[in-house]
Amino acid sequence: MTALLDLPRPLLDVHRSALGRPWYDRCADPARQSAAIAIAQGHGLPEVLARVLAGRGVPAADVPGFLQPRLRDLLPDPAVLLDMEAAADRLARAVARREKVAIFGDYDVDGAASAALLAGYLRELGVPYRLHIPDRITEGYGPNVEAVRMLAGEGATLLVTVDCGTAGHAPLEEAARLGLDVVVLDHHGAPETLPPARAVVNPNRLDDLSGLGHLCAAGVVFLTLVALNRRLRADGLVGAQGPDLMASLDLVALATVADVVPLTGLNRAFVRQGLAVMRGRDRCGLAALLDAAGLAEAPQAWHLGFLVGPRINAGGRIGDSTLGARLLLCEDPLEAAAIAARLDALNRERQAIEAEAVAEAEAAMGMRLERDPDQPVLVAASAEWHPGIVGLIAARLKERFGRPAFAFALRPDGSATGSGRSVVGADLGHAVRNAVAAGLAAKGGGHAMAAGVTVAAPDLDRFREALAADLAESVAQARLGDALLLDGVVSAGGVQASLADAVERAGPFGQGAPEPVFALARHRVADARVVGNGHVKAQLRGRDGVAVGAIAFRAAEGPLGRLLLGRIGRDVHAAGTITRDRWRGADRVELRLCDAAEADP
Repeated sequence: MTALLDLPRPLLDVHRSALGRPWYDRCADPARQSAAIAIAQGHGLPEVLARVLAGRGVPAADVPGFLQPRLRDLLPDPAVLLDMEAAADRLARAVARREKVAIFGDYDVDGAASAALLAGYLRELGVPYRLHIPDRITEGYGPNVEAVRMLAGEGATLLVTVDCGTAGHAPLEEAARLGLDVVVLDHHGAPETLPPARAVVNPNRLDDLSGLGHLCAAGVVFLTLVALNRRLRADGLVGAQGPDLMASLDLVALATVADVVPLTGLNRAFVRQGLAVMRGRDRCGLAALLDAAGLAEAPQAWHLGFLVGPRINAGGRIGDSTLGARLLLCEDPLEAAAIAARLDALNRERQAIEAEAVAEAEAAMGMRLERDPDQPVLVAASAEWHPGIVGLIAARLKERFGRPAFAFALRPDGSATGSGRSVVGADLGHAVRNAVAAGLAAKGGGHAMAAGVTVAAPDLDRFREALAADLAESVAQARLGDALLLDGVVSAGGVQASLADAVERAGPFGQGAPEPVFALARHRVADARVVGNGHVKAQLRGRDGVAVGAIAFRAAEGPLGRLLLGRIGRDVHAAGTITRDRWRGADRVELRLCDAAEADP
């Protein structure tokens, strides 16, 4: 055990912030301080950027490649993935013979983008395809027997599942019985026994050694198209280049950010270059959705997660599950605008439904934690919740209470459809697969940070107990290490465009690539008020009289919001990310708050 004297002193002496966390300097270690100096001097970079890079363990020699990640340097040979050659062979045969290809996707952003990637490629080559996105309520996740029979009956000879299929034993057995060849392109955790298929391309297969398990499904599909392009060129079926795969990186970037996979290695290159493609606004469906979201500026990674992704997801959550994929494939600007408007309206409806359900779930879980504060996993359920929003409820519970959470919609047939979100270090997908194997759930799966499951309603308590036993140790470790790591201390006067631009060079930021966080030491809360949907907007003023705008999203009812609203005219230490706010033509620099602490003498 680490002795107390070995622990670093909290930054600004914040031992327990509004959110109950100690604050530490990410570069407090002398080795990282030395690395920051070497990076700044060796590459002529601003000190703040050098600290950000050193704090994320980027070696000085790797800095140029990290700041400018190039796909040609990071893209592996697709053949490193198991079954990739077999998948490319079967797809090439379908292209050569103009077979009808059935594409079975998922109803989330990754599924829609993956389906649009493959369908767009086949369309460009004149190959007939049939796209099927299951209805979340009536069909559920992944391939099902009825849909397989329908697709076979329509004349498909090849079924390609994208972002699903790895655990689809019964439906894929039915496909084999009907003479329908199957190729699975997926990234979800895999069982020991795989379903029957010509190829199961999944970097998270237990026997796959590619090291590409951080890819989302769209990343897997992109690599498959690279392999297919190569095969078609070798067979003389396309020209020297084939379809322009680089133009489809906007879809890969969107899926990578929205599916919350780690933004490391190849994924960073996907997002960086995909954003550059998206800024050209050549895909009319995405351009229409950006317009519907009111985003006139060049999109950044966080826009994909907070503005674009939720609108595409809204179709699968409470509307027509095919809307997202149809929009991403759309080539008619008028049709694209109509679909984007529909998704935008559905998203507003989803927000209203979600707000009421989240309030109910947070109140119930808060009371439960008062009785038993050490519960490692939260499980909430209601017959009033729409099945399409349970994942959002789980995400809010995880965010509010700092531990894995599941939310279930109770169905009239006695089943409960649930979705879970986890904290770093607690593998939720593995725990769910264990529960399925133990007979505590009818079906389920996912990855470390998110999972879905169907449970008989009477078994919910047993399911919760099994998850708690499975995850207790890892959750305890995660919560023990829950500290806010800061990249530096600045003043309100230092929150300038130059600082935001310097920090942005280290992006994109997201899962596995934390956005740099800076502290404002002892700044007065000149103003604080609730705005929008429970956000707290504040003005923080430094000793020199310079003030900076700050906002804490969804914080009004929580401890961070209460601290800000209760200390108007008094000093706080504030922590947040530096952002450029270019909303609707504005260009302001502000602090997006993630924590604060009292700063009384």
